[in-house]
Amino acid sequence: MRVAFDRGRERVALERLSREPIRLKVECHYLSPEALLERFRQRQLCLFKGFSNAPATAQLQKKHFPAATSELVRSADRILQHRWPMLGFGEKNFDTPVNWLKDSVMDRVWPTDFHGDIVLQPAGGSDVRLLWELNRLSHFITLGRAYAVTGREEYAAELFSQFDSWLEQNPLGYGPNWNCAMEVSLRAMNLLAALSTCRQASSFTPERLAVWLHSLEQHGAHIKRNLEFSHLGTTNHYLTNVVGILWLGLTLPELAVADEWREWGLRQLFVEMDKQVLPDGADYEGSTGYHRYVLELFLYSFILCRQHSIEINAQHWQRLRSMLQFLQYYLRPDGGAPLIGDTDGSRVLPVTVRRADDHGYLLGLGAVAMQNPDLKCGSFSEELLWLCGENGIDAFAALSNGVGSLESKAFHSAGIYVLRNDEMYLLFNAARHLRAGRSSHRHNDALSIEVSACGRAFIVDPGTYVYSADPPARHLFRSTAFHSTVQVDDTEQNSIEESQPFLFGNEARPITTSWQTTAVEDRVSGLHFGFERLPGKVRHERSIVFDKRNRWWLIEDQLHGAGMHKITARFHLADGLEVVLIDLVATVRNLETDAGLIIFSTDSLPTTPAATDPGQWASKLESQFVSREYGSRQHSTTVTWSKTEVLPCRFSWALVPVCRGEDEQKRIQLVRQLLAKNSK
Repeated sequence: MRVAFDRGRERVALERLSREPIRLKVECHYLSPEALLERFRQRQLCLFKGFSNAPATAQLQKKHFPAATSELVRSADRILQHRWPMLGFGEKNFDTPVNWLKDSVMDRVWPTDFHGDIVLQPAGGSDVRLLWELNRLSHFITLGRAYAVTGREEYAAELFSQFDSWLEQNPLGYGPNWNCAMEVSLRAMNLLAALSTCRQASSFTPERLAVWLHSLEQHGAHIKRNLEFSHLGTTNHYLTNVVGILWLGLTLPELAVADEWREWGLRQLFVEMDKQVLPDGADYEGSTGYHRYVLELFLYSFILCRQHSIEINAQHWQRLRSMLQFLQYYLRPDGGAPLIGDTDGSRVLPVTVRRADDHGYLLGLGAVAMQNPDLKCGSFSEELLWLCGENGIDAFAALSNGVGSLESKAFHSAGIYVLRNDEMYLLFNAARHLRAGRSSHRHNDALSIEVSACGRAFIVDPGTYVYSADPPARHLFRSTAFHSTVQVDDTEQNSIEESQPFLFGNEARPITTSWQTTAVEDRVSGLHFGFERLPGKVRHERSIVFDKRNRWWLIEDQLHGAGMHKITARFHLADGLEVVLIDLVATVRNLETDAGLIIFSTDSLPTTPAATDPGQWASKLESQFVSREYGSRQHSTTVTWSKTEVLPCRFSWALVPVCRGEDEQKRIQLVRQLLAKNSK
């Protein structure tokens, strides 16, 4: 009722609000347009140090990233031709002038109704996420950086021309590009970055400065009128609102409201960090993709505050460090991130294009921000250069190298357990839905696993693909059948509906029942209750043993309850692998590296306690998908075993990596001998 009342007031006031002149501070109010422009150009800090000193940063860009600089200029040239990439949908062609209301994939033009009346999931499959990606204007950063690197005025002129057309097509408060305050916030942050790089351009006139300052003030006021706050729970959306207001207040001191925005943003930033970050550092929405996004919001804001002489207390720096450590440990040995839960590719200030599973660049930035060598890995990134400038590069070089090989680690609050040793890596997911059933970005992945070995990911989470553009696909990608866990009677672990792509039940409530790690062995067990609503009140318990000396994992599944039930066990494989399935043994190979993973049921061993008749299992390879980028999907294979059995029952699986040069049969024989020995 409050939201409806506020929107009603906003609706009748929009015409007046759009006509209101910009409100400048007293010391700026009486400056001539030319003097105001000169003041803006001479400011030492317009945003981050690297962006504020764009000419010097551009020279370092060319020195340290020559190949990336050449690609940057090529990308800017394509933008001049109105062509640039859109997430996983590839490069798209845009009209001249750009139609900022057109879905470039479904070729649908969205209406310019009052933003509160826009239906975000219309019939016909148009995806507002794709439209919003266009209207975040992140490609303006590419144009701005290209201008700084080359000095070519045409890049800055194109940037300003495109924003002129954007303002013309998107009157304040009307259309889908004003519907979500998160999107307004991200657009404002990207505009600040673009403006920082182009403030010396000849096409940046006093009149243009007035237009941009007025629009950014309207962006901030619109965010404050439409905060995505709820007493039931705040998410990354509200946090983005907070950060947008904070950045506007910090970087536009000319505005009369700047001090108020800065103080409000700071207070709310700390409130949300205490609320949204779990004690062990994980984002409480249960998604690694959104963990990266939320970490960017906090990390970039802390760096910006420090550069503007605002100190953050030690408690919140420690919370930020825990977020970075969580990221550090969930990264696979190949550097990629498991795509747990929703991943829509959202970024804060995307300096350069990165895959959805590329999270490691934040570690170097965090190492410099916190002067912590344990977080340092690899070389410094373009993000570090443009956010921290030359001082950031020097600080990175001064840090000693990181911790080296990581050990197994438990994140009890998050419900994530990483069992690793050198290149052997298994992630066990026992994450609870912590937002009272409102966990809209989680998937049905209770007790699922990710496995990487010999430098290659083999068993993976499938990712997200899309939101509203393809409801059946959205439903599949978050379903139990698309994850490496056990399903009973084809029932979902948590209730989900195809018609409600962001509503999620909370029946599974997974818990961890044990965790132990030593130099030679790791053990973890978890239990979930998602199938208790079936006859016989079925519960699924999974235990994993990691034999570090012999480099293999034993997975034991127990189904508690009563009655006859259909049991399906799946292992969802990464794309690009060759898979051969013979009865109870699946051989998975990466032909490029000659590495493999053997998955077999220990029910084929008559001496094991879990033994049943091998013929009971029906094995097959299912054709499914993985999505490594929002909007794209690749064919993959899932190894599936199913049978019907009376509960309670127990069954187990061996996962045996075979690295280059190793004998596959000897590895299998070793594990079989170990299983037989343990059974005795």
